[in-house]
Amino acid sequence: MPGRRRRSATGGRSTTTRTPTATPRKRASARPSKATPELPVAGPGERVWVLAVPFRAPAPGAVWHPALQAHVWVGRELPAELAPYDPPAYSLERFLEDELNETPRPLPVTPALVPRELQETGAGTVAAHASAGGRVFLLGDDPGVGKTGTAILAVHEIAAHRPVRTVLVIADRPAAITIPHWARSIAGFGDSGLRWCVTTWDRLGKIAALRFDVVVADEAHMVRHTTTQRWKHWKAVSGAARVKDAPYVLAATATPAHTPLELPYLAPEFASQHGESIREWADLPKALERHGFHVERGRYGWQWTEDPDARRADLARLQSWLADADPPATLHRPAPWGPVSVTGTPVLLSPTERASYEAEWSEFRAEMQLARRGRQTARGRAALLRFRQKAGLIRVQATVDWIKAQVEAERQVAVSVEFVETAADPIREALLEAGIPVTGIYGRDRFDVEAERLRFQRGEAMVCVFTVTASISLHAGELLPDGSHASELPRVGLFHQPRFSGIQARQVTGRTHRDGKTSPWRIAFAADTVEEQVAKVMVERLAVSGSTAGADTSALREIAELLDADWLPGTALVEA
Repeated sequence: MPGRRRRSATGGRSTTTRTPTATPRKRASARPSKATPELPVAGPGERVWVLAVPFRAPAPGAVWHPALQAHVWVGRELPAELAPYDPPAYSLERFLEDELNETPRPLPVTPALVPRELQETGAGTVAAHASAGGRVFLLGDDPGVGKTGTAILAVHEIAAHRPVRTVLVIADRPAAITIPHWARSIAGFGDSGLRWCVTTWDRLGKIAALRFDVVVADEAHMVRHTTTQRWKHWKAVSGAARVKDAPYVLAATATPAHTPLELPYLAPEFASQHGESIREWADLPKALERHGFHVERGRYGWQWTEDPDARRADLARLQSWLADADPPATLHRPAPWGPVSVTGTPVLLSPTERASYEAEWSEFRAEMQLARRGRQTARGRAALLRFRQKAGLIRVQATVDWIKAQVEAERQVAVSVEFVETAADPIREALLEAGIPVTGIYGRDRFDVEAERLRFQRGEAMVCVFTVTASISLHAGELLPDGSHASELPRVGLFHQPRFSGIQARQVTGRTHRDGKTSPWRIAFAADTVEEQVAKVMVERLAVSGSTAGADTSALREIAELLDADWLPGTALVEA
């Protein structure tokens, strides 16, 4: 049979290959593995830049480096065409870049955050466990208590008593929201001169070969199943199967698991407390069975007993392992009934989204200048309305991704929007396409408002998108008209667009944060844009409206200080 001609991988000459026969190959003659490419090195006066280039985006001059799983550029200054891919502080790409260069790049100035007393006492509890030689600490505070700040402060204290240089923070998706949130918090509380790397659970594969001294696992329940690829990467990153060079792990989640069988990420701590080897706890179900838990192998794998008394006994014993240890290996503090927790949530725009946003911003400024010159108030308001609609539309996908993550964590989500066609409709349609039941309370005569509300309250729909600011109840456990109670699933709220009115904002948060039920809220805005200033104004006015009634608004004022953005242009937008 004639041979085929192909291009050689090492030159322009062609070589001859023949069609393979049925004779099996020997394993010894298998193709040799490719050598790992050397890491890039900067020359005199140069720097290695590790870029965050989106999939299939053009990056002229940059080179893909397989070992780093990222694009790299070496030079004195980053070219303008690559500037949109410059990664933010504390991101994975920035971490890798700083490791490849003699000195890290300076960090942006961030307003300082003042720790709350609960965060300081919690950090001390975690640090005591680490100093005693603990492996894994479970921080199970309710949402709104301040797990992020507690974790960062705990790392500070741990580093004061043991060698710590690198810290990994694994956050939930979407990355455009969670990574900026953690980065701002680290900068606000201080990084203590440590090397921080913030990534998400979906990117664990990119860092599986790296070693860290401390690992903070936010929403640690994301690795409660050992049959996933994510668990494989988690084992490598957390050192779950290692003894000598294993990092200290701080697992933070308000919902650790459904059953004791879903706590494999705590197995190293269980092994340590019982004086047993890591290998003996590699198979968590068998280890629990050996220690007398009511688990058994069923038709579809290991199962937990359905007997309520046995379940209570198992949970009490499990909690005692952690809480009664000396020092304790867990901490849980319920959110006391009080002011609603409102958190600014910056959304990191992609280069394409950023370009679109800036184009809309330029158009708005030009329109506002024309309106002011002609003293046309109506024209100015129309321009403001169009700009806010388009700005919100750009962030729809980030909002949808955040909602999906909350639903997977078994939380019901209340989404407050101001506009229908550019916010409510696209958010609702995207969720329905993803198979997530959603109710809509917006638009004139489009929905039966009460029927939609009851679907959400009964848990038949996990998401409610609404434009109203008052007269509806969406909180957990509500007594419904037919005498039943609303679902007890925790509620979280999101302002897709920051509002100018503090009164409206307080009314909106009161839809879920009411009648003794706590419900944290987030304000989404495009990072490093004028939306950040709008969010600041909203929180300031929300604080004022609360102070009038005698409420504790210190936390809101801290958020307002965090969102301070005096450098932003066009503050007349707020004045308008």
